[in-house]
Amino acid sequence: MMRDAQDEQALTPEQIEALMSYGRQFSLQTGDLLFDERSVVDSFYIVLEGEVEISRLDGAEEIPIGNHGPGEFTGGLVMLTGRTSIHRARAATPGRILEIDSETFRRLPVEVPDVADMLISGLARRMRYTQRAYRQQEKFAALGKLSAGLTHELNNPAAAARRASEELGGAILEAQLSAIGHDERFSATEREALVALQRETAAGNADLLDPLSLGDAEDELADWLEDHGCEDSWDLAPALAEAGVDKDRLEAMAEAFSDDSLACGLEWLAGTLDLVGLAGEIETSAGRISELVGAMKEYTYMDRAAVGEVDVISGLKNTLTILGPRLKNVSLSQEYEKSLPRIPGRGGELNQVWTNLLDNAIDAVDGRGSITVRTYAEGARVVVEVADDGPGIPRAAQVHVFEPFYTTKDIGDGTGLGLAIVRRIVTDHGGEIFVQSEPGETCFTVRLPRDTRQNGG
Repeated sequence: MMRDAQDEQALTPEQIEALMSYGRQFSLQTGDLLFDERSVVDSFYIVLEGEVEISRLDGAEEIPIGNHGPGEFTGGLVMLTGRTSIHRARAATPGRILEIDSETFRRLPVEVPDVADMLISGLARRMRYTQRAYRQQEKFAALGKLSAGLTHELNNPAAAARRASEELGGAILEAQLSAIGHDERFSATEREALVALQRETAAGNADLLDPLSLGDAEDELADWLEDHGCEDSWDLAPALAEAGVDKDRLEAMAEAFSDDSLACGLEWLAGTLDLVGLAGEIETSAGRISELVGAMKEYTYMDRAAVGEVDVISGLKNTLTILGPRLKNVSLSQEYEKSLPRIPGRGGELNQVWTNLLDNAIDAVDGRGSITVRTYAEGARVVVEVADDGPGIPRAAQVHVFEPFYTTKDIGDGTGLGLAIVRRIVTDHGGEIFVQSEPGETCFTVRLPRDTRQNGG
């Protein structure tokens, strides 16, 4: 298990004491900037008291990356490279800082080698981690752009295929009915009986059968067809059974036919049902593509304002649709409170929260256990719970799961969106996230306000 990268770089009180004479101390109040992305950092900063938050700008949005507490340091990489910072450091709480200028810092390897070795090795680890994290971030950004472009490209042909398949079924039926109206093999009474049974099946009143019952129905129909002179009985029976035609209906229809024309009539009926059924399969498949495209657009909130009214249940359902392939062998329970109020927020970000929590739950049950998604209103908040029956999170790890960089996976595994980012998104929306876990039951609970003004948002 990887430890938090920041914990590995913390200075001991003895090491800090050895450095005190090399720098100057100053105080920060909450919100004070230590440096930002416009600064040329020429000093090394050690946090003596309080907490400093590191963030970066993504467009106009400030995205927290992590926090540095007592004994931790920042500014070293920028100071050594002489470049402008790509991050900003801001006091998250009132605190005290030890500043060591760059020229003095370069004396440390000679004068306090033990402490300098620790600082330099820590900077090297941070640089390696940062490089790997940026490469991974670039991959996800490229994938996001590709997904957005693909969604747009798929939308029009998928909708066109669905419309065409809907019309195809009707066109096939009209062509078949027109053809039988001129088929001299059948009398007028026989044609009426065939058309009547065909229209009855097209009404869609047949009861849906499970695979075992459908197989039994096909066997029974095949035997009946064979007894009545149909040579291709085993080819005809599946289409008839799928349409809900049973032996009693065939018996009633057969009364209108002569022995010579019955087999031909049944072949026409089965062929028509088969063609209409194939058109229906195309329509269903095209509809599934449209559903996935729609879910992707909803999931990413494409073509929408970033902040607005968010339907939490819709977001969860769209996320489950996107994760559908990973949920094939999972027993999924969805418990949504009716008339759940919408909440103000950024739908795309909240969908990332649901994705991360569900993806972690799927990993926890190894793709084969049970997952429960539950929503309900609780006073002025909307609550979302994602629970699984996996092995659980060790008690010692539970207090760290929301810390930046703390993970049980290598970089590149999972969704690439850590629980630290999940907590950041939730808190940015004025909400809270908790975890309760024991072997066989882990539940992440997210509480989001129905009105952010109640939380200062």
